[in-house]
Amino acid sequence: MLSRKAKYALRALLLLAEQPAGRLTHIYEIAARQSVPQKFLEQILVELRRAGVLHSARGRNGGYALARPASEITWGQIVRLIDGPLSPIPCASLTAYRRCDDCAEEATCDIRQTMRRVRNAMAEVLDGTPLSATASVVVPLSGVAERKPEDSSTQASVRET
Repeated sequence: MLSRKAKYALRALLLLAEQPAGRLTHIYEIAARQSVPQKFLEQILVELRRAGVLHSARGRNGGYALARPASEITWGQIVRLIDGPLSPIPCASLTAYRRCDDCAEEATCDIRQTMRRVRNAMAEVLDGTPLSATASVVVPLSGVAERKPEDSSTQASVRET
């Protein structure tokens, strides 16, 4: 599951990705526009700066900006940086592999094989999604019909009849 910290990091980075190259954005502006607690955001942005994702400047004209183009930063990089490996269990991880203590035969373990497929699917989506990808693309959940809100004039005429 995506942590709140990773979600806030992505929100902040998506806002910064929309800014013109080199424009510094104050932390209070990021916090306000993305509905993120400023104190928590400070910790997140410092971590992202130390990892080389952001650069910052102090002072009145200071703020934060992406350290490299948004097209070169993927969601997968950020999620791993903040939350660690994508795999739901250690034995399915590529970067933090650890054998399960209770597994008799890892090579034929159905749980491990399924969790590897889960990990691979997540990695494919997250690593294939740069910050520069548009946020306006809506992908419906499979099996769930999307329902458009009814027009208010239609609702009013229904009430009148």
